[in-house]
Amino acid sequence: MNHPHEIRPDLDEGIDRKVLAKLRARFLQVNEGRLQRAKDGLSTRQQQVLTLLPLLFHVNHPLLPGYVSGSTPAGVSGFEPDAELVAEGQRLARSFSYKTRLGNPHRPIHGLFLMGSLGSLAQAEQSDMDLWVCHAPGLNDHQLQELRRKCQLLETWADSQGAEAHFFLIDPQGFAQGQRDSQLSSDDCGTTQHFLLLDEFYRTAIWLAGRTPLWWLVPVYEEHNYRGYTETLLSKRFIRSTDALDLGNLAHIPPGEFVGAGLWQLFKGIDSPYKSLLKLLLTEVYASEHPSGRCLSLDYKQSVFANQLNLDELDPYVMVYRRIERYLLQRGETARLELVRRSLYLKVNKKISTLDRSRNSGWQRRLLQRLTDEWGWDERQLAMLDSRSQWKVRQVALERRELVAELNHSYRFLSQFAHNQNASSRADQRDLNVLGRRLYAAFERRAGKIEVINPGIAPDLAEDTLTLVQSPNRKEPGSHHWGLYNGNLGVHEWEHFSPIKRCRELLELLTWAHRNGVIDSSTRLALHPGVSDLTEFELFNLLGSLQQSLPLPLGSVSEVRLLQPSVADEILLLVNVGVDPLRHHRDLNILMTTERTDSLSYAGVRENLVLTVDQITLNSWNEVLVQRYDGEHALLRCLRDFLNTLGQRSHRPRVRVRCFCHNRAQAISQRVEEIFDTVQLLLDQGQNHRYLLQVAQHTHALELQPGQVALVTLDSQEAVLDYLGEERSAYSPLYLDANALQDHDLPLVLEQGRPDCIQVFYRLFDGWADLYVLDEYNALWQQRLPLQDERHLLLPLQRFLRSVVMRRDARLPLDYSRQVPLQIHYAQLLPSGPGKARGIEPRPAPNEGLDQPCYEVQAILQAGTDNDVHVTLYCDQLEFSELDHGDELYAVVARQILGQRRSAGQYRCYITDLDLSELLGDELGSTILYLRYKRQLEQSLNEGLAQLQAALEP
Repeated sequence: MNHPHEIRPDLDEGIDRKVLAKLRARFLQVNEGRLQRAKDGLSTRQQQVLTLLPLLFHVNHPLLPGYVSGSTPAGVSGFEPDAELVAEGQRLARSFSYKTRLGNPHRPIHGLFLMGSLGSLAQAEQSDMDLWVCHAPGLNDHQLQELRRKCQLLETWADSQGAEAHFFLIDPQGFAQGQRDSQLSSDDCGTTQHFLLLDEFYRTAIWLAGRTPLWWLVPVYEEHNYRGYTETLLSKRFIRSTDALDLGNLAHIPPGEFVGAGLWQLFKGIDSPYKSLLKLLLTEVYASEHPSGRCLSLDYKQSVFANQLNLDELDPYVMVYRRIERYLLQRGETARLELVRRSLYLKVNKKISTLDRSRNSGWQRRLLQRLTDEWGWDERQLAMLDSRSQWKVRQVALERRELVAELNHSYRFLSQFAHNQNASSRADQRDLNVLGRRLYAAFERRAGKIEVINPGIAPDLAEDTLTLVQSPNRKEPGSHHWGLYNGNLGVHEWEHFSPIKRCRELLELLTWAHRNGVIDSSTRLALHPGVSDLTEFELFNLLGSLQQSLPLPLGSVSEVRLLQPSVADEILLLVNVGVDPLRHHRDLNILMTTERTDSLSYAGVRENLVLTVDQITLNSWNEVLVQRYDGEHALLRCLRDFLNTLGQRSHRPRVRVRCFCHNRAQAISQRVEEIFDTVQLLLDQGQNHRYLLQVAQHTHALELQPGQVALVTLDSQEAVLDYLGEERSAYSPLYLDANALQDHDLPLVLEQGRPDCIQVFYRLFDGWADLYVLDEYNALWQQRLPLQDERHLLLPLQRFLRSVVMRRDARLPLDYSRQVPLQIHYAQLLPSGPGKARGIEPRPAPNEGLDQPCYEVQAILQAGTDNDVHVTLYCDQLEFSELDHGDELYAVVARQILGQRRSAGQYRCYITDLDLSELLGDELGSTILYLRYKRQLEQSLNEGLAQLQAALEP
């Protein structure tokens, strides 16, 4: 349905010059409104900069800002300064005067445009000015150099006036053909985005002077015929070529641009998620509608043609929000929509709660108020967002959960889109993998890794006063844990409050608090040490050691380092934290001590005084990891793992050893540091050393380059199957005797064995299915599962295997000339149903689909005491641990999963990701091991789910 005031200039019916003039006037009307809004948000001096720019590019005057020489290209097409602007110039240079040049002088500056957030809802005091200086084609190198120098001088002058300006030289003719040799905005990702940048230009640019865009005059329905339409306009002189600037059209955007744009915004979103979220979602909308969708600039043009000139509705950020809102509502993703709304509100940063009602003036606040009223936000929610600068751990942790889920969703979406559209070049694929590592380093959980909870969410998480408590763990009788609480709480007072954070070990808690800025140099700590020997003196020194070894903020991680597996850069070893070794060795005669007594073979009775070692590691990807060793062999196990981690690498970390326990702290730290120095020296000599080390009553031989031997005995078919499922460290082909497993489907599977890939085989029956996996080393995993359909059978396994491959690849060099990621192949055993399988047919990997939300259930396994394994589960970023839930863990998680399901049905629970890094140490770990743990965890989860569903049945 056409709008009654819509203009539809048609080539067939004839084009009226008055109609074109009316169209241009509409665009200029919107432009004038945006320009006035931009100026309203600027200081007087900043306004002066913006006002004077057309004049400064129009003339060369030695006393005006930006002067290079009299030959610098100057003169703006169709521009003549009025008396008021000339007077502004004379305020800067009294000798300046302006005379209109007669005839038809050469004017090489074809247009000046302000691009970006100025004049929009998101304009802020610190918003910079991105200006496109469109110049005539054919300028020689000297002229371009002079014009570039003029821009640099103008940037310096603008800075002196409190305005951050960036000028970008544009050759419209070359640009329209996709040619560019530099970034074209301060928020530009480079040369891979042409059409998306043009889209942003057309819907945000404010015209300052010169020619106006030819694109304005082409109806949306003629965009596909842009060249023919504009040639007609120019050749038949409906418009003069000296009045119009042609930067090209937006009839088609190559899918590769969506990948490039998403990569750039994801990269920025790691540190500033709110700023990137809107552009990330817009990229997703564009990509999901490709190739039939159209970009926002065409919606903007359509509105102007229809005479719908409301500045609020045409605001660039409102238009972005409306498109995203429509997309997410169609998908029923209201939680993501709320996150988008919060991101827009925080991006605008104009507080409208009653706390700031006195400042509630100006068009931005009025527009924001209308939007939040439309969203149904109440005063409590507004006050919460307006207090963002005071957000602390709990609020930030909740927000991080949703932001990280959104960033991970965007990464999966981009990867899947690139695969589906075959849209990524080799360079894009490399960038995708490097970005995957950045996301992995920033957000991926694994055992011992300290989670960073504040990726640009709040400015400061530091607490003034905290209470540190060791208390019994009621979920695990006989054990203790540490908790960190707000405020200064007295004895047993803390029992009535929930801790900010709870950990099994003290150093994990302190490192988390330091890395996230919860404890800083001004934080006051109240201590309730429980049964530990921790003193305030030791606590103060522990925090000082952390601050010295992990100075914040950490530097950025270079791409070069991400291309290689992470390696330890800094290692801090803290010995006997909260433990007095002489109090624990009650049989020692303390009077026998001398300064020459060895701390590892103490006081003639050969007792080891190193009882615990806490290791804090900062690696080359800026990950901080914590590991604890205790017991009589704590030092040996720490040393063994240190050697295994170093391997054959030439890179040596800096190792610091500290000890602050009550007795012999300095002697203990010196002795441990001496051992690590000796080991590193032996490794540096490059020989196969054996180092004999005496600890207490035992002498230990450490092989710096150990070997390994395995022996397997088989005595039955059951043993054969067990053997086929054993973990391997290298590929070995399998040859079956003709009579082996003859009544089984397995011979068909086993003869398909191939190295360096993961092969999934499945056979369908009535109501159930058999799954087989041959991993990269030809080890076999098998499972029988209930069958709903092929997609529900295979997709959870595909998601899990992809996460296993990503974790594996993160520990390998990212070098495509030598390293190829593990491929995952699928095949179906046929025929389905009863009887023996007779054939195998390849099948495509299950497609996650760009519109399919994924409910993530991640498991982290950590080594406990006495060969126990501690399990922590995360459901869509929400943590559930044995520390909090004990034996009820799986039932609690099953209830959480059930509560998140959109539809009823007897669906199984699945693990989508698994971390075994602490159990594996420096080993990669084969896929079969991950699958084995996956099956055990899912069995526990589904037992919990079955009990829950049975309890819910009438």
